[in-house]
Amino acid sequence: MPPRSFLSRKGDSGIVLVAGGSRFYHGAPVLASMAALRSGADLVYTAVPRSIITAVRSFSPAIIALPLPDDRLTVGSANRLVAMMPKRADAAAIGMGMSLEPEALVALVKKMKEAKTKILLDASALIPQVLDEISNTDTIVTPHAGEYKRLFGHDPGTAKEEMVANVRKAAKERGIIIVLKGWLNVISDGDQTAAIKRSTPAMTVGGTGDVLSGLAAGLLARMQAFDAALAGVYLNGVAGSLAFKRAGLHIIATDLFDSLPAAMKPFDKVK
Repeated sequence: MPPRSFLSRKGDSGIVLVAGGSRFYHGAPVLASMAALRSGADLVYTAVPRSIITAVRSFSPAIIALPLPDDRLTVGSANRLVAMMPKRADAAAIGMGMSLEPEALVALVKKMKEAKTKILLDASALIPQVLDEISNTDTIVTPHAGEYKRLFGHDPGTAKEEMVANVRKAAKERGIIIVLKGWLNVISDGDQTAAIKRSTPAMTVGGTGDVLSGLAAGLLARMQAFDAALAGVYLNGVAGSLAFKRAGLHIIATDLFDSLPAAMKPFDKVK
Protein backbone atom coordinates (compact mmCIF):
# COMPACT_ATOMS: atom_id res chain seq x y z
CA MET A 1 0.00 0.00 0.00
CA PRO A 2 1.29 3.52 -0.75
CA PRO A 3 2.43 5.40 2.37
CA ARG A 4 1.00 8.73 3.46
CA SER A 5 3.35 11.63 4.08
CA PHE A 6 3.32 13.70 7.28
CA LEU A 7 3.40 16.70 4.94
CA SER A 8 0.43 15.64 2.81
CA ARG A 9 -2.45 18.02 2.10
CA LYS A 10 -6.10 17.46 1.26
CA GLY A 11 -6.23 15.84 -2.16
CA ASP A 12 -2.79 14.23 -2.06
CA SER A 13 -4.34 10.89 -1.08
CA GLY A 14 -6.80 10.92 -3.94
CA ILE A 15 -9.98 12.56 -5.22
CA VAL A 16 -12.69 10.17 -6.41
CA LEU A 17 -15.87 10.64 -8.40
CA VAL A 18 -18.70 8.14 -7.95
CA ALA A 19 -21.42 8.43 -10.60
CA GLY A 20 -24.46 6.21 -10.26
CA GLY A 21 -27.94 5.79 -8.88
CA SER A 22 -31.43 6.08 -10.30
CA ARG A 23 -34.96 6.67 -9.05
CA PHE A 24 -35.07 3.06 -7.77
CA TYR A 25 -31.46 2.58 -6.62
CA HIS A 26 -30.09 5.25 -4.33
CA GLY A 27 -28.07 2.85 -2.16
CA ALA A 28 -25.49 1.69 -4.72
CA PRO A 29 -23.64 5.02 -5.11
CA VAL A 30 -23.82 5.56 -1.35
CA LEU A 31 -22.14 2.21 -0.67
CA ALA A 32 -19.47 2.91 -3.28
CA SER A 33 -18.84 6.41 -1.95
CA MET A 34 -18.49 5.32 1.67
CA ALA A 35 -16.10 2.55 0.63
CA ALA A 36 -14.03 5.04 -1.38
CA LEU A 37 -13.80 7.27 1.70
CA ARG A 38 -12.87 4.32 3.90
CA SER A 39 -10.17 3.37 1.39
CA GLY A 40 -8.27 6.48 2.45
CA ALA A 41 -9.26 8.86 -0.34
CA ASP A 42 -9.32 12.49 0.77
CA LEU A 43 -12.39 13.61 -1.20
CA VAL A 44 -15.27 11.75 -2.81
CA TYR A 45 -17.86 13.45 -5.01
CA THR A 46 -21.09 11.52 -5.54
CA ALA A 47 -23.07 12.36 -8.68
CA VAL A 48 -26.66 11.10 -8.58
CA PRO A 49 -30.03 12.11 -10.06
CA ARG A 50 -31.66 15.08 -8.35
CA SER A 51 -34.66 12.87 -7.48
CA ILE A 52 -32.59 10.88 -4.94
CA ILE A 53 -30.08 13.46 -3.80
CA THR A 54 -31.79 14.09 -0.45
CA ALA A 55 -31.67 10.40 0.43
CA VAL A 56 -28.00 10.24 -0.57
CA ARG A 57 -27.04 13.37 1.35
CA SER A 58 -28.89 12.26 4.47
CA PHE A 59 -26.87 9.04 4.78
CA SER A 60 -23.67 10.76 5.91
CA PRO A 61 -22.26 14.29 6.20
CA ALA A 62 -19.09 12.91 4.61
CA ILE A 63 -20.86 12.58 1.24
CA ILE A 64 -20.49 15.49 -1.17
CA ALA A 65 -23.46 14.97 -3.49
CA LEU A 66 -23.69 16.53 -6.95
CA PRO A 67 -27.20 16.68 -8.47
CA LEU A 68 -27.75 15.45 -12.02
CA PRO A 69 -30.81 16.85 -13.80
CA ASP A 70 -32.18 13.59 -15.21
CA ASP A 71 -33.10 10.23 -13.68
CA ARG A 72 -30.92 8.52 -16.27
CA LEU A 73 -27.50 9.48 -17.57
CA THR A 74 -28.01 11.48 -20.75
CA VAL A 75 -25.42 13.27 -22.86
CA GLY A 76 -26.65 16.52 -21.35
CA SER A 77 -26.29 15.31 -17.77
CA ALA A 78 -22.86 13.85 -18.55
CA ASN A 79 -21.71 17.26 -19.80
CA ARG A 80 -23.31 18.92 -16.77
CA LEU A 81 -21.45 16.58 -14.42
CA VAL A 82 -18.08 17.39 -15.95
CA ALA A 83 -18.82 21.12 -15.73
CA MET A 84 -19.91 21.03 -12.06
CA MET A 85 -16.96 19.02 -10.69
CA PRO A 86 -15.30 21.20 -8.01
CA LYS A 87 -11.92 19.51 -8.55
CA ARG A 88 -10.44 17.10 -11.09
CA ALA A 89 -10.94 13.53 -9.98
CA ASP A 90 -7.97 11.16 -9.90
CA ALA A 91 -10.31 8.20 -10.36
CA ALA A 92 -13.98 7.67 -11.20
CA ALA A 93 -16.31 4.74 -10.46
CA ILE A 94 -19.26 4.78 -12.85
CA GLY A 95 -22.40 2.67 -13.21
CA MET A 96 -23.57 1.48 -9.77
CA GLY A 97 -27.38 1.49 -9.75
CA MET A 98 -27.37 3.79 -12.77
CA SER A 99 -29.92 4.08 -15.56
CA LEU A 100 -28.13 5.33 -18.65
CA GLU A 101 -28.13 5.92 -22.36
CA PRO A 102 -25.18 4.15 -24.04
CA GLU A 103 -24.08 7.22 -25.96
CA ALA A 104 -24.11 9.24 -22.71
CA LEU A 105 -21.83 6.73 -21.02
CA VAL A 106 -19.42 6.85 -23.94
CA ALA A 107 -19.45 10.66 -23.78
CA LEU A 108 -18.75 10.65 -20.03
CA VAL A 109 -15.90 8.15 -20.38
CA LYS A 110 -14.40 10.28 -23.14
CA LYS A 111 -14.56 13.37 -20.90
CA MET A 112 -12.93 11.46 -18.04
CA LYS A 113 -10.12 10.35 -20.34
CA GLU A 114 -9.57 13.93 -21.51
CA ALA A 115 -9.27 14.98 -17.86
CA LYS A 116 -6.75 12.15 -17.26
CA THR A 117 -9.08 10.59 -14.70
CA LYS A 118 -8.59 6.85 -14.24
CA ILE A 119 -11.80 4.88 -14.71
CA LEU A 120 -13.60 1.94 -13.12
CA LEU A 121 -16.85 0.70 -14.68
CA ASP A 122 -19.40 -1.48 -12.90
CA ALA A 123 -22.99 -2.69 -13.19
CA SER A 124 -25.03 -0.69 -15.75
CA ALA A 125 -21.86 0.74 -17.31
CA LEU A 126 -20.73 -2.74 -18.41
CA ILE A 127 -22.13 -2.60 -21.93
CA PRO A 128 -20.39 -3.49 -25.21
CA GLN A 129 -20.89 0.00 -26.64
CA VAL A 130 -18.19 1.34 -24.30
CA LEU A 131 -15.49 -1.22 -25.13
CA ASP A 132 -13.86 0.69 -27.98
CA GLU A 133 -13.65 3.83 -25.83
CA ILE A 134 -11.90 2.07 -22.93
CA SER A 135 -9.61 -0.22 -24.92
CA ASN A 136 -5.91 0.20 -24.11
CA THR A 137 -6.60 2.59 -21.25
CA ASP A 138 -6.05 0.34 -18.19
CA THR A 139 -9.68 0.92 -17.24
CA ILE A 140 -10.97 -1.49 -14.59
CA VAL A 141 -14.22 -3.36 -15.26
CA THR A 142 -15.86 -5.40 -12.50
CA PRO A 143 -18.46 -7.77 -13.97
CA HIS A 144 -20.16 -10.78 -12.44
CA ALA A 145 -20.71 -13.69 -14.84
CA GLY A 146 -23.90 -12.28 -16.39
CA GLU A 147 -22.38 -8.83 -16.90
CA TYR A 148 -19.26 -10.43 -18.35
CA LYS A 149 -21.39 -12.17 -21.00
CA ARG A 150 -23.21 -8.93 -21.80
CA LEU A 151 -19.94 -7.05 -22.12
CA PHE A 152 -17.86 -9.54 -24.09
CA GLY A 153 -20.52 -11.71 -25.75
CA HIS A 154 -19.57 -15.04 -24.21
CA ASP A 155 -19.71 -16.83 -20.86
CA PRO A 156 -16.59 -16.65 -18.69
CA GLY A 157 -16.92 -20.34 -17.75
CA THR A 158 -17.41 -22.06 -14.43
CA ALA A 159 -14.19 -24.03 -13.86
CA LYS A 160 -11.17 -22.15 -12.50
CA GLU A 161 -8.88 -22.89 -15.46
CA GLU A 162 -11.53 -21.81 -17.98
CA MET A 163 -12.35 -18.62 -16.10
CA VAL A 164 -8.70 -17.64 -15.76
CA ALA A 165 -8.00 -18.29 -19.43
CA ASN A 166 -11.05 -16.36 -20.66
CA VAL A 167 -10.46 -13.36 -18.39
CA ARG A 168 -6.77 -13.19 -19.28
CA LYS A 169 -7.53 -13.36 -23.01
CA ALA A 170 -10.22 -10.67 -22.91
CA ALA A 171 -8.05 -8.38 -20.78
CA LYS A 172 -5.12 -8.81 -23.18
CA GLU A 173 -7.23 -8.17 -26.28
CA ARG A 174 -8.79 -5.00 -24.88
CA GLY A 175 -5.93 -3.57 -22.84
CA ILE A 176 -8.05 -3.29 -19.71
CA ILE A 177 -8.14 -4.81 -16.22
CA ILE A 178 -10.97 -7.28 -15.66
CA VAL A 179 -12.25 -8.28 -12.23
CA LEU A 180 -14.58 -11.24 -12.67
CA LYS A 181 -16.61 -11.51 -9.46
CA GLY A 182 -18.03 -14.72 -8.04
CA TRP A 183 -17.12 -17.69 -5.87
CA LEU A 184 -13.70 -17.20 -7.45
CA ASN A 185 -12.59 -13.65 -8.21
CA VAL A 186 -10.29 -13.53 -11.24
CA ILE A 187 -8.26 -10.37 -11.80
CA SER A 188 -6.14 -9.89 -14.93
CA ASP A 189 -4.55 -7.21 -17.09
CA GLY A 190 -3.66 -9.77 -19.75
CA ASP A 191 -0.13 -10.28 -18.40
CA GLN A 192 -0.58 -10.51 -14.65
CA THR A 193 -3.41 -12.69 -13.36
CA ALA A 194 -4.62 -13.52 -9.86
CA ALA A 195 -7.42 -15.68 -8.49
CA ILE A 196 -8.87 -15.06 -5.03
CA LYS A 197 -11.61 -17.22 -3.54
CA ARG A 198 -14.61 -15.39 -2.10
CA SER A 199 -14.02 -15.19 1.65
CA THR A 200 -17.58 -16.11 2.68
CA PRO A 201 -20.86 -16.97 0.90
CA ALA A 202 -22.48 -14.30 3.08
CA MET A 203 -21.11 -11.81 0.55
CA THR A 204 -23.77 -12.75 -2.00
CA VAL A 205 -25.94 -10.10 -0.32
CA GLY A 206 -26.73 -7.10 -2.53
CA GLY A 207 -24.35 -4.16 -2.41
CA THR A 208 -21.06 -5.93 -1.73
CA GLY A 209 -20.03 -5.33 -5.34
CA ASP A 210 -20.75 -1.62 -4.93
CA VAL A 211 -18.46 -1.57 -1.91
CA LEU A 212 -15.75 -3.28 -3.97
CA SER A 213 -16.11 -0.72 -6.75
CA GLY A 214 -15.77 2.22 -4.39
CA LEU A 215 -12.86 0.64 -2.55
CA ALA A 216 -11.01 -0.17 -5.77
CA ALA A 217 -11.67 3.33 -7.14
CA GLY A 218 -10.26 4.86 -3.98
CA LEU A 219 -7.13 2.75 -4.34
CA LEU A 220 -6.99 3.49 -8.08
CA ALA A 221 -6.66 7.19 -7.26
CA ARG A 222 -3.17 6.52 -5.93
CA MET A 223 -2.12 3.11 -7.29
CA GLN A 224 -1.57 1.38 -10.62
CA ALA A 225 -4.76 -0.14 -12.00
CA PHE A 226 -3.93 -3.83 -11.62
CA ASP A 227 -2.59 -3.29 -8.10
CA ALA A 228 -5.70 -1.33 -7.13
CA ALA A 229 -8.00 -4.04 -8.48
CA LEU A 230 -6.08 -6.82 -6.77
CA ALA A 231 -5.83 -5.01 -3.44
CA GLY A 232 -9.49 -4.03 -3.65
CA VAL A 233 -10.67 -7.60 -4.09
CA TYR A 234 -8.40 -8.86 -1.31
CA LEU A 235 -9.30 -6.15 1.21
CA ASN A 236 -13.01 -6.40 0.40
CA GLY A 237 -12.74 -10.10 1.18
CA VAL A 238 -10.97 -9.43 4.47
CA ALA A 239 -13.69 -6.94 5.43
CA GLY A 240 -16.29 -9.59 4.54
CA SER A 241 -14.57 -12.11 6.80
CA LEU A 242 -14.52 -9.65 9.69
CA ALA A 243 -18.20 -8.85 9.17
CA PHE A 244 -19.01 -12.57 9.00
CA LYS A 245 -17.31 -13.14 12.36
CA ARG A 246 -19.65 -10.57 13.91
CA ALA A 247 -22.91 -11.30 12.12
CA GLY A 248 -22.59 -14.69 10.42
CA LEU A 249 -24.77 -15.16 7.35
CA HIS A 250 -26.73 -12.03 8.24
CA ILE A 251 -24.33 -9.33 7.09
CA ILE A 252 -25.44 -6.43 4.92
CA ALA A 253 -23.30 -4.33 2.62
CA THR A 254 -22.82 -1.52 5.16
CA ASP A 255 -21.10 -4.06 7.42
CA LEU A 256 -18.36 -4.30 4.80
CA PHE A 257 -17.38 -0.64 4.68
CA ASP A 258 -17.68 -0.48 8.46
CA SER A 259 -15.10 -3.30 8.55
CA LEU A 260 -12.71 -1.72 6.06
CA PRO A 261 -10.67 0.27 8.65
CA ALA A 262 -9.86 -2.94 10.55
CA ALA A 263 -9.08 -4.71 7.28
CA MET A 264 -6.78 -1.96 6.01
CA LYS A 265 -5.15 -0.60 9.19
CA PRO A 266 -2.47 -3.34 9.36
CA PHE A 267 -1.15 -2.07 6.02
CA ASP A 268 -1.07 1.64 6.92
CA LYS A 269 2.27 3.40 6.45
CA VAL A 270 3.29 6.96 7.32
CA LYS A 271 6.56 8.44 6.11
